[in-house]
Amino acid sequence: MKLNRVLPYGLAVAGGLLLVAACTTATPTPEAEVQYDPNMLKQFAALPDEAAPTGYELSEPLVDLGRMLYYEPRLSVNSQMSCNTCHPLNTYGMDGLRFSFGHAGDPVGRNSPSSYNAALHIAQFWDGRAADVEAQAKGPILAGGEMGMPNSDFVVGVLKEIPGYLPLFEAAFPDQADPITYDNVGTAIGAFERRLITPGRFDLLVAGDESAFNEQEKRGLALFVSTGCASCHSGAALGGTMYAKLGAAESFAGADLGRFNVTGAEADRYVFKVPALRNIAQTGPYLHDGSIPTLEDMVRVMARHQLGKQLEDDEVNDIVLFLRALTGEIPADYIARPELP
Repeated sequence: MKLNRVLPYGLAVAGGLLLVAACTTATPTPEAEVQYDPNMLKQFAALPDEAAPTGYELSEPLVDLGRMLYYEPRLSVNSQMSCNTCHPLNTYGMDGLRFSFGHAGDPVGRNSPSSYNAALHIAQFWDGRAADVEAQAKGPILAGGEMGMPNSDFVVGVLKEIPGYLPLFEAAFPDQADPITYDNVGTAIGAFERRLITPGRFDLLVAGDESAFNEQEKRGLALFVSTGCASCHSGAALGGTMYAKLGAAESFAGADLGRFNVTGAEADRYVFKVPALRNIAQTGPYLHDGSIPTLEDMVRVMARHQLGKQLEDDEVNDIVLFLRALTGEIPADYIARPELP
């Protein structure tokens, strides 16, 4: 990264970033680079084993029921779609399409985000209209353009007609006389999703294992932080914990008004939930509209439109290498497709 000018007291401005020179009396070299510092990791965190819920406790019968319901195609009007259709767990919870397709074969309105690590987010959906994964799980089932069930009572009726589900609901909700309810469907699917966690090498680095990343990956992390990306993409999931206006530094054209459609507040026009970057190399295409095909393009777009910065090709490559190192491990045993009733 080239330094544009030198300031007193050993401070230098590099592409708008304030850097501290190694020695206040030395003149920076023309090709000085942002250096990795383990202290940068303080704004991140290792992934937990699960995203603990509020209002109920996770239990094995509840999680097992949620797993079955996640894979259950009879929760759709044509008995052919399940949660796993648009969020396939064997491919990092993402179907790779710009827009997933609903039961009638029409594309949905937004790119389908991954269900992995989603329970760590501040809210669900791109516009945050569902408070948690339990609430989110109930939305697509009744959405006319998605799974298309006519109403919640119809869903409950379908499940009650499948004899094998009653004992599963009774085990998951032992204190309820009539446990097959639509709210319990959402709770069970949400409980399963709360353990869809994908730890990886980055967690080892955060824990202090410096050998987990190579030097270029560390350089990419340093650039990621110094460029300003971590101002939104921090925490255990590297994002998902705040909202931001798309086009904060430079306008980004688009018809989707984002969170404005939920709140009606002018300040929420073009505001979306900040995506989490865990497994980001596996979950393209990118943005709410799936309009950005590659990770390299996405880094350039975000640097320009969110931070007002133009990155050089080598900087983009280093940041992308860091982002690829955020790919975690799919919990193969946990997501094994169950035998449905």
